[in-house]
Amino acid sequence: MRAMILAAGRGLRMRPLTDACPKPLLAVGGKPLIVWQIERLAAGGWRDIVINTGWLGAQIPAALGDGAAWGVRLRYSAEPADAYETGGGIATALPLLGDAPFVVVSGDIYTHFDYACLRTAAEAIAADPQHTAAHLVLTPNPDHNLAGDMALNPQGRVQRQGALLNYGNIGVFHPCLFASQPREAPWKLFPWLYAAVDAGRVSGALFSGAWHNVGTPQQLGALDAALRRAA
Repeated sequence: MRAMILAAGRGLRMRPLTDACPKPLLAVGGKPLIVWQIERLAAGGWRDIVINTGWLGAQIPAALGDGAAWGVRLRYSAEPADAYETGGGIATALPLLGDAPFVVVSGDIYTHFDYACLRTAAEAIAADPQHTAAHLVLTPNPDHNLAGDMALNPQGRVQRQGALLNYGNIGVFHPCLFASQPREAPWKLFPWLYAAVDAGRVSGALFSGAWHNVGTPQQLGALDAALRRAA
């Protein structure tokens, strides 16, 4: 099973830091954001990782190489500087992601989430993708998204009504979801994925541990300071 790290975006809210550096390569706690993700994926058993690149994209493979430093294989799905959004980026990378369910995570989050937990969800999706085609990790609502995105029902299915939670930018997807979607074209994962949610084909889980969406220089600085204090 494979994983994908989304790393193509421009990071406009992070300017001026992202004028010369891709957002996932910005450092917190002494290492780039994306390296924290690679390390946690590797610890969870995900060792074949695809990274999409867009804005200043050549810097990412130059910095990370083939992944041998972390015991993984890194491959790259190149996009133009203005990128293809989340949905288009995943669809474009399908030839590298294979026929089995795959994990997708954002390269600009920091979390203590245990990616090994996603193997059970991936196996359930592989066994019956018509029943469950995706699995989303939700978190308590952060300050930047107090209204939330989606809810979980008592059966662990994602729905759009109820006590809304934040989408944690971590998910497992079956490639059949994207098979007929445009490649090498920009389109967003949401609200497109809501069709599968409304059909009852998306499971979910709540993660209440450390999770940070690092969107601004102030958030980057605060997380960096916290990690250095804890070191």
